[in-house]
Amino acid sequence: MNNTVLYIGFTSNIKQRLKQHRSKSNKGFSNRYNIHKLVYFETFKYPNEGIKREKQLKKWNRKWKDNLINANNPDWEDWNWRIDSF
Repeated sequence: MNNTVLYIGFTSNIKQRLKQHRSKSNKGFSNRYNIHKLVYFETFKYPNEGIKREKQLKKWNRKWKDNLINANNPDWEDWNWRIDSF
């Protein structure tokens, strides 16, 4: 599988958001580009911190984003299973 498109987004309910992406119930960006694999995520105590980080990451170039993912998930495995602990 190739990883040509990255989706960065904030949510207060990651389980629900993953379900939406996988079922293609939202007709937006993730559906259009077939985004269904979770390769990286961060958690925050306060929503405003997560929103701030989302905006920061969206300004990064692709190489920086790839480096962040590679440092934490070098095989780009689907981390959906990690969400079960939430």
